[in-house]
Amino acid sequence: MPYPHAHAARRDLHAEVAGKIIAALQQAQASGEAFVRPWHVNSGRACNLVTGKPYRGVNTLITWAAATEHGYTDPTWASFQQWRAHGCPVRRGEKATTIIFWQPRPGGGGGADSSSAAGPERVGSGPADAERPSRRFIARAFAIFNAAQVEGYVPPPGPRLTDAARIARAEAFFDALPLTVTHGGDRACYRPVTDTIALPPFAAFRDAIAYYAVRAHESIHATGAPHRLDRDLTGRFGSEAYAFEELIAELGAAFICADLALTPEPRPDHAHYLASWVQVLQDDPRAIFTAAGHAQTAADWLHAQQPDVGEAPSVAAASGAAGPHHRLAAFTQKAASAAALSL
Repeated sequence: MPYPHAHAARRDLHAEVAGKIIAALQQAQASGEAFVRPWHVNSGRACNLVTGKPYRGVNTLITWAAATEHGYTDPTWASFQQWRAHGCPVRRGEKATTIIFWQPRPGGGGGADSSSAAGPERVGSGPADAERPSRRFIARAFAIFNAAQVEGYVPPPGPRLTDAARIARAEAFFDALPLTVTHGGDRACYRPVTDTIALPPFAAFRDAIAYYAVRAHESIHATGAPHRLDRDLTGRFGSEAYAFEELIAELGAAFICADLALTPEPRPDHAHYLASWVQVLQDDPRAIFTAAGHAQTAADWLHAQQPDVGEAPSVAAASGAAGPHHRLAAFTQKAASAAALSL
């Protein structure tokens, strides 16, 4: 059965991917359910059937957008040959989803992220690095299929964390970050001048997941500080740098939430960014690759701050906020009070 592969005829992969993301954003704009972006999914990170490793960067967006478009709920993907070797042939007539495999140019270096040995499931954040003169990449198409497109696949049973366990894990994750967080007021933001994250009080959020989603968003912003990742977007994006930085934070927060098994509701306060994001991507089809690359790098930085396996994570928040069990109890009490008022 014919399917796209790495040696397919030359095509504008950047334009293809950007076109799909733009279409999804425009559909979100036009629908009555506005604010649902293609990276809001509830199946976690897409991962490869054989390696079990997650797809990264723009490939995460591609698989999420395909899952949203076709209604896939299983995050497992693989190539045509991988499914066949697993005894689960792709059904006749199914169409592949094209992801991007970054390959270093001959003699151009490339670094660990671009290694062909890493496999396409580990590649996808290349463009942010590829813009540097010492690291040049070539984008190659690679075809994969979702578990819903094959015969005979039965997902293996996996552990399911309780809500309390997920909240505790998220709390430990953010407590391990060397970022200063203050609570108070009614708006969330990262303040570059003081290098601090300001968040409303925990109880002001709809639920715990909403709190951690916003904290992830602002934490991604904080990674751009000069003494961290030094993310300066003004040179390439000029007046659109602010909207582009918001897109990076949106994507990076989505990656972190997926990694922590959190499924936040879309944020209506970011609806006005949709038009600016569409404009950025229409002006520069490569922008979504760059945004996803920066977002993946920022998410990797947050993960790199975590203690080694076996070490006890910090429980006491430097900001003085209550710990996860107190927060869970607070939301339980808040929900009970709301229910009583509705009677």
